[in-house]
Amino acid sequence: MTKVKAIFFDIDGTLVSFKTHTIPQSTIDAIHEVRKKGIKVFIATGRPMPFIKNLGGLEYDGIMSVNGASAITADGKVITHKPVPKADILRVIEDSKLHPMPIAFASNEKAIVCNIDSAIDRFKEVFELLDIPLPKSSPLTDALEMDVMQMVAFFDKDEEPRIMKEVMKECDANRWHPYFADCIAKGINKATGIDDICAYYGIDITETMAFGDGGNDVAMLQHAGIGVAMGNASDEVKAYADMVTTSVDDNGIANVLNKL
Repeated sequence: MTKVKAIFFDIDGTLVSFKTHTIPQSTIDAIHEVRKKGIKVFIATGRPMPFIKNLGGLEYDGIMSVNGASAITADGKVITHKPVPKADILRVIEDSKLHPMPIAFASNEKAIVCNIDSAIDRFKEVFELLDIPLPKSSPLTDALEMDVMQMVAFFDKDEEPRIMKEVMKECDANRWHPYFADCIAKGINKATGIDDICAYYGIDITETMAFGDGGNDVAMLQHAGIGVAMGNASDEVKAYADMVTTSVDDNGIANVLNKL
């Protein structure tokens, strides 16, 4: 097997348990050991930076957030920064006059939620799942003052074709939950995020490993040198991985890393 020089980890359902909202100690210990061997560790999440508050004492070398649109080193150096085009935000605002869409806008500094009343139960359920306090609703126009990296849009799968064709024309939708899609600038995903980080550090893609459990992890599981699906992933996601480990709550990450 090619020597692994960099490992990428999704957060929710991979590093962090949906049951405990924490990272298993076995994962923290295993990652500590691989970093001692000189292997770089990166977070690779759909979460925007303001929503990443659950890594505890985990050691890492950088964070790729919003499904690859943003990547920074642990000491704050920017590797990649690809915001949502303003034209799409303007179209969301205009479209909401006829189709009020519940939506969250996130920059690397803050997040706002808009049109929350029309989907309050769904918002509460998702924010509780992610263990994040639900912000107060803001006017859609506030998004125009932000450097938006991601739009978390609450629309059903059958609404997606119209919205992506007519409204978010310059974005792609990544879905890991039936209630919403993470919408970021077109052509970006966790695989392109890995490429950006590998280019920065001079690492070949064959020297990478990635762990994930959701639909938005498929691109990086396919792209990394070794893609590892968690045991709690769906069968569809597992089909794209090179190997399947046990669940996040059954020491899935440690069970692989301890063999490196």
